[in-house]
Amino acid sequence: MSSDKPLPFIYQFGAGAVAGVSEILVMYPLDVVKTRVQLQQGKGVGDEFYNGMMDCFRKIIKNEGPSRLYRGIAAPIMMEAPKRATKFAANESWGKFYRNLFGIAKMDQKLSILTGASAGATEAFVVVPFELVKIRMQDRASAGKYSGIIDCVTKTIKAEGPLALYNGLESTLWRHILWNSGYFGCIYQVKAQLPQADAKSQQIRNDLISGSIGGTIGTVLNTPMDVVKSRIQNSPKIAGSIPKYNWAWPALGTVFREEGFGALYKGFVPKVLRLGPGGGILLVVFTGVMDFFRKMRGEAKIARIPT
Repeated sequence: MSSDKPLPFIYQFGAGAVAGVSEILVMYPLDVVKTRVQLQQGKGVGDEFYNGMMDCFRKIIKNEGPSRLYRGIAAPIMMEAPKRATKFAANESWGKFYRNLFGIAKMDQKLSILTGASAGATEAFVVVPFELVKIRMQDRASAGKYSGIIDCVTKTIKAEGPLALYNGLESTLWRHILWNSGYFGCIYQVKAQLPQADAKSQQIRNDLISGSIGGTIGTVLNTPMDVVKSRIQNSPKIAGSIPKYNWAWPALGTVFREEGFGALYKGFVPKVLRLGPGGGILLVVFTGVMDFFRKMRGEAKIARIPT
């Protein structure tokens, strides 16, 4: 954790929002590709089957146009302010709670992992409805079904009930617990191995390296849960029937049994290319905006992300 006096929540909210939206605008097409690859089951041929990341990019642009790579972006953009604010503010709050609970003065790696996992669980409750809408709008099969976010939300509630917006909550909890624990745990450990930042350029270097490594490790840990989350949230609830993909761990077993271990890492390449560098972008922008807020408030110390 930083030894600087924490800024009020509104500043963390603003910094998290700017960081999150910056990362989304740069990396979102990779998220669309990742979702398309994760949703396809088994093997196939033709334009509706994607044989890897580049093939998916090529076919989307060729058959649907470049703008399709940004379909559904409004949902994650609206989600980023509360999501990133929750991520960083919850990480700070849980860190204080655990340090007091265990009587520890400073963070260590074990506590960073526990704090990150708790922040991830908190964050999951915020993002589930946005994630569900985003997944359904990104799916090729839904291209003509929804005219926009409001239409998607309205049709989902009408057909499946309001609680349908929280389909996949359990798998989303696991996904965020695993990613955040890997992300914040790695940031702490990697920063401890890097030279102390004595200048702004060195701080940016450390943030970019530690954030990118943290994002990569988090992605390795949580991709199987991301695969089943995508399938659970893209499976409409039909009265009287049990969805094929319902709960996270049984769904993992189903995918593994029917498609093999490799299927649990479908979409891994675009996902890690987004969340590896994306984790670095997120950390650099968040820290930079927090530094700006500190200067506005007349505080001299360099702001550092809670780790």
